[in-house]
Amino acid sequence: MDKIFESADRYLARSDWKDIALLKFCLFSMGLFAGSYAVKKEHKQAVRAAAAGVFAVTYVPLMYKYYLVVKEMIEEEQ
Repeated sequence: MDKIFESADRYLARSDWKDIALLKFCLFSMGLFAGSYAVKKEHKQAVRAAAAGVFAVTYVPLMYKYYLVVKEMIEEEQ
């Protein structure tokens, strides 16, 4: 568990405002998708598609940067 927190701390230390904005959009899209049950049936598919699209576009660069941080930590241990 300590390694997860350490990797998150390193990730945030290397992040700028653009990374944090991506993170917020990613989390917002997850919430929008989860809350789409409250949307009228005829609009539900469009809301879910938009939320999934925003999630995919923001999640990939966030996880790539996190992957690089974790990879660096593994290399430091060896």
